[in-house]
Amino acid sequence: MHFSRHNIFSKLKDSEDYFIVNILTGNADILDPEEGMRVEKGIFSDKQQYIDKGYLIEEEKEEKLYKKAYLDFVDTLSESEIQIFYVPDYSCNFSCSYCYQGEYTTSVPDGAGEKEQEEGLNTIEAFFSYIVREFAGRKKYITIFGGEPLMHGKTAFGRIEKLITGAAQRGLDVAVVTNGYNLEEYLPLFEKGNIREIQVTLDGPEGIHDKRRPLVSGGNSFTKIVSGIDAALAAGHRINLRVVLDRDNISYLPSLAQFAIDRGWTESANFKTQLGRNYELHTCRGGRGELLTRTEIYSELYELLLKHPEITQFHKPAFSVSRFLFENGELPNPLFDSCPGCKTEWAFDYTGKIYSCTATVGKEGEELGTFYPEVSLNREKVAGWENRSVLSIPECRDCSLQLACGGGCASVAKNRTGKLASPDCRPVKELLEMGISIYSKMEDI
Repeated sequence: MHFSRHNIFSKLKDSEDYFIVNILTGNADILDPEEGMRVEKGIFSDKQQYIDKGYLIEEEKEEKLYKKAYLDFVDTLSESEIQIFYVPDYSCNFSCSYCYQGEYTTSVPDGAGEKEQEEGLNTIEAFFSYIVREFAGRKKYITIFGGEPLMHGKTAFGRIEKLITGAAQRGLDVAVVTNGYNLEEYLPLFEKGNIREIQVTLDGPEGIHDKRRPLVSGGNSFTKIVSGIDAALAAGHRINLRVVLDRDNISYLPSLAQFAIDRGWTESANFKTQLGRNYELHTCRGGRGELLTRTEIYSELYELLLKHPEITQFHKPAFSVSRFLFENGELPNPLFDSCPGCKTEWAFDYTGKIYSCTATVGKEGEELGTFYPEVSLNREKVAGWENRSVLSIPECRDCSLQLACGGGCASVAKNRTGKLASPDCRPVKELLEMGISIYSKMEDI
């Protein structure tokens, strides 16, 4: 009988209490200071209770549970819906301060010749033929990605129309990732398909957003984006509002949250939010000094939530599995792999190339094959993505955090080490220290 190697045990932030979490056995408890100190010394006041919850466990039993959990994970993964990204162009009407696609090759979205326009539509037709054939029998949906897909002009509009109507003909939902500037003019077109959600980015209240996400011409974007969000919600569309955070704008999150609350967005069942971390990826602009590590960004969020609890009406940060635990009363299933690339996510672009995910799409050297004008796939490269998990990453195998972390982002790990089978470590213990602390406080309010 030993202290499970999957126990995550630590002290809550700003508290004398402790917590113990075990993703494998699905149990979590907050311990008072005396009990926590006893456990720290390997002393258990009610040993049977710790055995019943799997905190104390025989090695053979733990190994069997681990193998079963992995097989369940693989089964679930094989039945999961696939998100298929399509990039009609890498052009963009914004000049964001932190853009990582600034050096990507772009075509001319409007003013292209008839031959170029026809070629773009032929590529989309080939894309549909490929995914219907290669992902037959799998649940799937399409996400239109960029660059900025919703550009002004006949050429861009024609390609988006082709994607939306083509998806509708094949019974596929469509999600759209857009900067939101031209959203309102595209809403009538969206009626031709089944739009699952529209992701739009606002990086803060008007002044800070316009500083970070200006037009290429230098003009402001905030007011028109807000108008588009209003119109999309009024038309019954689901909006997924994304905020990209770094040192430059994280202090403005309370103001943005209050803006969304006052606007009535947070009252809508069709409105949700996500917080993105601005980090170095490919050809990022700007200095590294603005970037926040995961620990730093969540530390900032922790302090902001203490001072501005109204933020939770706008967004509840995950803090690893903390939010899930408090919202569902249970832990999520063990996560053996947090990278969806070539498993539940693929990416395609207008040049006819195939990629693993949104973090690699368009990056030279990351191609896995082509779907147009010829069909080819590098099975060896694909296998590298498919086989990546905490079992294939040496650094993950003996880590107590592995089933909450899942090995992190494969693209980020590969950028850093040159190897897919390397970790993008998540500070799970520190996030749980903050998350369980903050959400247990909110439960008491």
